[in-house]
Amino acid sequence: MSGGRELILARIRAAVTGAPDVEVTRAYRTTRDLPGAVELFAERVADYRAAVRVVAEEETAATITTALAGRGAVRVVVPAGLPPEWTPPEPVADDPPLSAAELDAVDGVITGCAVAIAETGTIVLDAGPGQGRRALTLVPDYHLCVVRADQIVADVPDAVGRLDPARPLTWISGPSATSDIELNRVEGVHGPRVLEVIVVR
Repeated sequence: MSGGRELILARIRAAVTGAPDVEVTRAYRTTRDLPGAVELFAERVADYRAAVRVVAEEETAATITTALAGRGAVRVVVPAGLPPEWTPPEPVADDPPLSAAELDAVDGVITGCAVAIAETGTIVLDAGPGQGRRALTLVPDYHLCVVRADQIVADVPDAVGRLDPARPLTWISGPSATSDIELNRVEGVHGPRVLEVIVVR
């Protein structure tokens, strides 16, 4: 088996010997200004059956409190680095790391994000400050995510340009959902059943 592989690679090397180097021009667009990005992002997030609210900076803490109260969420996981003003009164710390059973028993999790994409309504987490490890947003049934307006980019190329590919990236487009063979939608199979997003202008 390995002999066949080496034979094929040797033939390829022989065929390209002496061929000139070709410079491949990469003219991909990586940034784009999109007027109304906040509104488009909110609209696309809502299309995924996620609750979304757009608020002013000074309304953020009160909106978080209202959102958590609306879900009856008292025991909420708070990752390290979440801004203090976003932290609920009785936060559940992930230090030492909570087990899957402990995460399943909490009322939800609140995080920030690394970047958000207007055209797709996607939120990207990279385990940075205020986001925590991936399990925090996959196991609890409720995820409240706070997105700052300056984190919203036009589309996927813009987002990729801001992200570090060496970090663990989680791309979230609405609550976890899948469909069976008869196209019956089932939510909460491999992530939170409920996603709520607060966009801060």
